[in-house]
Amino acid sequence: MSRDNQFDVIIIGTGAGGGTLAYHLAPSGKRILILERGDYVAREKDNWNPQVVNVDAKYNTKEHWRDRDGKELHPHTNYYVGGNTKFYGAALFRLRERDFGEIRHHGGISPAWPISYDELEPYYTQAEHLYQVHGERGEDPTEPAAAQSYPWPAVSHEPRIQHLADDFARTGLHPFHTPLGVMLDEKNPRLSPCIRCNTCDGFPCLVHAKSDAQVLCVDPALQYPNVTMITNALVKRLETDASGHEIRHVVVERHGALETYSADIVVVSCGAINSAALLLRSANEKHPKGLGNSSDVVGRHYMGHTNSVLMAISKCPNPTVFQKTLSVNDFYFGSQHFEYPMGHISFVGKLDAITLRAGAPAIAPGFTLELMAKHSLDFWLTSEDLPDPDNRVTINRNGEIVLTYTPNNLKAHEQLKAHLQKAMKQNTCSTHGHECHQGLFARNLYVGQQIPLAGVAHQNGTIRFGHDPKTSALDPNCKAHDLDNLYVVDGSFFPSSAAVNPALTIMANALKVGDHLLQRMGVPISEYVANQDKSREPEPVAG
Repeated sequence: MSRDNQFDVIIIGTGAGGGTLAYHLAPSGKRILILERGDYVAREKDNWNPQVVNVDAKYNTKEHWRDRDGKELHPHTNYYVGGNTKFYGAALFRLRERDFGEIRHHGGISPAWPISYDELEPYYTQAEHLYQVHGERGEDPTEPAAAQSYPWPAVSHEPRIQHLADDFARTGLHPFHTPLGVMLDEKNPRLSPCIRCNTCDGFPCLVHAKSDAQVLCVDPALQYPNVTMITNALVKRLETDASGHEIRHVVVERHGALETYSADIVVVSCGAINSAALLLRSANEKHPKGLGNSSDVVGRHYMGHTNSVLMAISKCPNPTVFQKTLSVNDFYFGSQHFEYPMGHISFVGKLDAITLRAGAPAIAPGFTLELMAKHSLDFWLTSEDLPDPDNRVTINRNGEIVLTYTPNNLKAHEQLKAHLQKAMKQNTCSTHGHECHQGLFARNLYVGQQIPLAGVAHQNGTIRFGHDPKTSALDPNCKAHDLDNLYVVDGSFFPSSAAVNPALTIMANALKVGDHLLQRMGVPISEYVANQDKSREPEPVAG
């Protein structure tokens, strides 16, 4: 193999895990290859077109998976530089401290993590700075301890959302500003990259003002001469040496041909579903059940949260443009009426009539879809689903991904809906009083035979980490127990899913694993800092 195909580190995937890790390792001076199965999202007007994005699904992968019965599933996921952070809503939460311990739920037990919150806290802080998170400490009654304030002030509420926050507060709840990764400067809007538009959640940002992994991590990493990225490079399998203890080759399909690369360290970050599929597809004589799978847990314990989009229809209109600024966690760990954890309440981006037609809710009496869109508050409810070994990713004889998933812990989600319904009925308005609230209506998360958006957007848990090689695939540094040079840094490592968006935890863990790899490779701190400083020097002006 030529020197051109040999590297110190290969990172497969460019999302919240792989992109963040690439950024962190870039100043190391080590030869780093980033492999991305997709390309850059084209910058075009269609980026902000709800018909194109939400109905036509232009940017979704066109591949299909299978369900347990062999029926086609069309996943709502995207393969581009930056991964699914290109399309996420950029709500960047820390897990609660209690989420790292064992928790009893109505539906069963959420297991403890092999690391504590305190071990990850410094990396949460780093990730919040890297991804420019806007928020306000002290508002969320369940928020974990933090060494520093948010690096940017909370994104302000528009009047209708502020009215709702005031109503919730009057009923004894503790509404707070959602921590958001957007490059918004409300004090200087003329120069702010973010224009606070209505096409953030679920859309790629045409003006590169969303804190995604491409803009903030991959592109800066590629400024270093030691970092290379190859796009449109689908990793087909990983091959080990004769002993089965190390990854020797990474086999890539590119433009219809196979290419082979090698590295001292190989990091997989394809998303919990595709990472598990890659390890399973790479089975060999030494690893007959798949790479790193002597424990038989690879692909198992798939989680994606139990999520609902609920539209609260009011007689008063909701002219809000940027809606995702408000959250409620008062029911996260339970209430006096239901002792078990229920989950998290926040918002999706403002729904419009075009988007509603793709998964139309029941029509509120007297309301058309257009009127519903103008009068709705569009809530996003998240409850923790529990790790079940039978909820899993497998590969069929044709090499296709098979996703088997049965929802669990549903009572908690039903209670969360009921608590929100009660809170909404207690709200008042100066014109209609308590009669302003017309009810909650569920927007269908299924479009045709599509996997629920929530089931893929929050995917985690298929290659769990832990201390015991018999019950986990990765050690606490996210290195495979069975292989000396294989790491996984996407959401696969989660042993439990908690009930907030997993993105910030994936980012923080990637920074933690990055520090471990820098130490493993023996990178001197002085050299690392010097390379960082060199990258910040202005380009020489041609004369």
